[in-house]
Order: sequence, then structure tokens, then C-alpha cells
Amino acid sequence: MKFKALFAAGLLAISHSALAITVGFSQVGSESGWRTAFSEDMKAEAQKRGIDLKFSDGQQKQENQIRAVRSFIAQGVDAIIIAPVVETGWTPVLREAKRAHIPVIIVDRNIDSNKNLYVTRIASNFEEEGEKVGNWLMKKTGGKCNIVELQGTVGASATIDRAKGFREAIAKYPDAKIIRSQTADFTRAKGKEVMESFLKAEDPKHICALFSHNDEMALGAIQAIKEAGLKPGKDILITSVDGVPDYFKAMADGDANITVELNPHLGAPAYDVVEKVLKGDKHIPKLISTTGDVFGQDTAAAEYAKRSKAM
Repeated sequence: MKFKALFAAGLLAISHSALAITVGFSQVGSESGWRTAFSEDMKAEAQKRGIDLKFSDGQQKQENQIRAVRSFIAQGVDAIIIAPVVETGWTPVLREAKRAHIPVIIVDRNIDSNKNLYVTRIASNFEEEGEKVGNWLMKKTGGKCNIVELQGTVGASATIDRAKGFREAIAKYPDAKIIRSQTADFTRAKGKEVMESFLKAEDPKHICALFSHNDEMALGAIQAIKEAGLKPGKDILITSVDGVPDYFKAMADGDANITVELNPHLGAPAYDVVEKVLKGDKHIPKLISTTGDVFGQDTAAAEYAKRSKAM
């Protein structure tokens, strides 16, 4: 009887193993606190659901991501999730996944490719994020503002769309203009470096506000502004996108003004889609939106306490 029980348990274990879903996830990298939180959420949610997650850090290089996707295809994973570093150049590898009958889900940034090559994209509306920042800034300044801009990675959809949305929002105000704009690759160190160059190139008294495409660059810029003997959040308004705990602390301290939240908890909606498509669901929308709200100094302390506790 004992042997039969052990044998049955063994067969059950093999059965569960055979049924386990294997997912390959190609992540951009770990350039920011938001990105790290996103990666950790993907891993935690996979573990919670019993999904075998094969995680690959692209280190901000598309060639690394494409290599990872081809490896996932060779391994015969059940599904592939991609958080793309840039929009273009994905079509060939997506066609390879299609030929291998492996569904692909795009998360966070967008891709410029035939929509038939992937199931859906799960992301915030980056253009709307930029628009929300621009609308807040125009209301705050009465439409009169010289703005410096820290852009994200060149070619990334978040960079392209946040810039577009922001420009459309301020275009209605002739006394609002972007006087300096440069990429800082979504990193804190680069944000500080580029902001230092802005402060040298322009009279700081003529800079009304900073629009940063993410919180990490903004936090670097805040440091540069302080080192220049100025008060960020007062002498220069600080606006951004992401909603990472460190930025909420900066707002609570008066060093930053607003951010538009970018939800890093994309694991649940991503794996929901994986499970649905593997069951044959054909009614999945091509875009699942996760656009967040505007947060300011008034709620920053409470939000920081809540978010830092959750980490």
C-alpha cells in the first residue's frame, strides 16, 4: 500500500510538472527603482501562480533582448513577455515566435510592428502621462514658463509619447516653451549630469520648471539644483512620471512638485493574458491600459509611508 501511495504521488508530481506554464520574460534592465519594482512584481506573481519564469535582464540593449527571445523560442516556452527597450527592430524575432506558435505579450513600452505578431500590449498611456504633467504645469504657472526637459532613452516609446503629450498640452500657451531638452537615459546619474549642463548653459533664474520623463532622472536633477545653491520645488518646479518611493519623499520634503504614477504591478495582468491565450481565448484587446493619477505634495508623506512599507 505504501509503495502504491508513493507511486501515485510520483505520478501526480509528474502530471503537475507537465502542466506547469513556462514563460520567458525579456526585461529592459534595471535602470530605475520603478524598473526594479516591475521586475520583482513579475517574479513574485509568477511564483504565486506556479509559473516557471525564465527572466532575462537586457541591460538597456535591444540586441541582448532579441538574443534572449530567440533563446526562449529555442527552449520551447509556452509564452514570451517583452518589455522592449526601443520601439523599432522587433519584427524579425516576433515572426520567429509566430512561426514557433509561441504567443507574445508586450508590456510597458510599445513596439512598432504588425499587431498580428503579438497578442496584446499592457501599458500606461505615455502620451496621456505627458499631457497630464503639461496641464498641471500650465495651470500652476498661468501658462508662462521656460522649461528644461530630461528625455528618456532615445527611441523608447515612453520617451516619444511623453514628449508628444507634454508638447501638445503646452502648445496652447505662447508664453510656455522648452528652452533645453536632452536625453538622460532614464537614469539618476545622467539626470544629474544633464541638469548640471542646463544650469551652466542657462541663467537659472530664467528656468521656471523641469519636466523629467521619469522620477530617477528628476531625483538626479534635484541633487544638481541643490548643489547649485537653488531650491528645487520652489526656484525650479520639478515635474515627472513614475511614482517611486524616493520621489514621494522628495515631494514630502518640498523638493519636487508632482508625478504621474506609472503602475509597476504588471505581473497579474500579464499572466492573466498568458493563461487566457493558452486556454484558447481569442477575445483579448490589443491594448490593456494602466494609466495612473497625478500625485502632488499634499499627499506625498502619506503615500511615501505606504509605498516604502510595501517594498
